[in-house]
Amino acid sequence: MSDQAWPWPAGAATGIGSLPGTDIAEAQRIVLGELPALPHLPELPARGPGADVLGRTAGLLVELPMELYAARWRVAPRPGRDLRRARDLMERDLDQLAEQAEEYAGPIKVQVAGPFTLAASVELPIGGRMVRDPGAVRDLAGSLAEGLRGHVAAVARRLPRASVLLQLDEPALPAVLAGRVPTESGLGTYRAVEPGDARALLAMLVEAAGVPTVVHCCAPDVPLELIRSTGAVGVALDLSLVTDLDPLGEALDAGLGLLAGAAPTSSPVGRAPTSAEVADRVRTLWDRLGFPRRRLAEQVVVTPACGLAGATPAYARAVLAACRDAGRRLSEE
Repeated sequence: MSDQAWPWPAGAATGIGSLPGTDIAEAQRIVLGELPALPHLPELPARGPGADVLGRTAGLLVELPMELYAARWRVAPRPGRDLRRARDLMERDLDQLAEQAEEYAGPIKVQVAGPFTLAASVELPIGGRMVRDPGAVRDLAGSLAEGLRGHVAAVARRLPRASVLLQLDEPALPAVLAGRVPTESGLGTYRAVEPGDARALLAMLVEAAGVPTVVHCCAPDVPLELIRSTGAVGVALDLSLVTDLDPLGEALDAGLGLLAGAAPTSSPVGRAPTSAEVADRVRTLWDRLGFPRRRLAEQVVVTPACGLAGATPAYARAVLAACRDAGRRLSEE
């Protein structure tokens, strides 16, 4: 285990994805300044349709156009203005990233919605979510795989000295596997996706991306063994939702990296956690799992519990700084 090379430096910290505000230049400056070891391409949902992770991912799909209808994304007959807007925003963000991080030579993380969270959110033209139709889910995954290749290449082209780390956002994966995605009426749920089918499609995407991939799931009951078996290098989760340590211990022991969501996305006491408090949460979990401390800073990346779009700008910045310093503390032990 100790000779495993992780796609991030020891003591790294990163963000999950979203930040508050509408100024992408400022958001990227904050990320590059506060998270120098593993910056990420921020999402700013406050900019409107096409700026959140669903809209950004819809813009990456190949030959599967989407449109907004009654505030929901659905499959469309042809590309329209909603997709154009999502693609323009992404293009602008990547140009801005190239401008600010031209000389950056470390790993950079980009986030997209995973196929099952997309399928549980996007509607078919005839109504109902895509997850109801296994054929549609396969088509969606194939389209996403093609889009991911292009997206990873576009990032690599703009930052030729950097290495790309991909994050698949799959908050809906546990609900999809358990048959808990509600139908439009709210009276029923869609049939569960078989774990073997989910594993095969996620593995196909990991392979298609061609770069180290982590799966993010800020929900209870994260299917850790399934995620590990897809070829993902890591899992990102909210530590406050981990109730059973055994599956996590087994996954980490088998070599899965952990993006540990240790800093809350909002504060009941009105202040951001200190770096000592964040480091302590990670250290306590690690010790309870019974792993040697020397592995901690290498295998674990410190992150906020989830996205920070709902936080104030000051809180979001303070949380990123606390995660960065917590990672540094853990690497110095």
